[in-house]
Amino acid sequence: MRLVQKNVVVVGVGPGLGSAVAYMALREAASVYAFARRPEALAGLQWLAQHGKVYLSARDFAKLDQALAAAEEARKVFPAVHGLVVTAGGYTSQPVEEVGEAELEDMLSKNLKAHIYAVRAFAPLLAPGSSVVLVSSVGGAYKAWPRHVAYVASKAAVAKAAEALAAELLERGVRVNAVAPGGMTKDFQPGRRYEVKLGAPQVPPEEVAKVVIWLLTDEARWVTGAVIPVDGGRRLL
Repeated sequence: MRLVQKNVVVVGVGPGLGSAVAYMALREAASVYAFARRPEALAGLQWLAQHGKVYLSARDFAKLDQALAAAEEARKVFPAVHGLVVTAGGYTSQPVEEVGEAELEDMLSKNLKAHIYAVRAFAPLLAPGSSVVLVSSVGGAYKAWPRHVAYVASKAAVAKAAEALAAELLERGVRVNAVAPGGMTKDFQPGRRYEVKLGAPQVPPEEVAKVVIWLLTDEARWVTGAVIPVDGGRRLL
């Protein structure tokens, strides 16, 4: 139980990585406030309550007013936050000739604005010694992916934002890191079995969530400003 008496906020909870992080945080005895982007997603998250103290809400963190309202909502039960994980994001793929204003704005909103606004909103609640984890991508931080310029650019910005925020919050005693997965399978199911094969094109969200949880714990208290690849070595091929 590595997160006893810790309050953890997870932003962008859906059926994949966000659910895996929320579930594993609960299993480590944290109290969790989980935010989905859409209200209709909440019904699929009710099962988390079977595993610990969890609060569910829907907010679009790509909008600053929604992010600030989410922090005020969470403050009512979490006077201090010890962990903030931002899994909000989106994906698109097309050649550069087909990138329009809508595609680029969508990626910047879901993959960059949501991360920055989440940290801005919850920064006043972050306790000394707390940990923030953002989600970048191997394609944004380590290896260029053709026909993904809008996605890759937004995820590269998240990686640099993690470093900048780590430097800014250093004096407050708040750590900021990012994980950089490769492709991820979409759905998370607690306790399922799956094959772990290095170099595979997709990683189960559980494997990424394990690294996120480690970054939230005191085991990683000397780690900040890092962008950690979690792709089973796929970027090396």
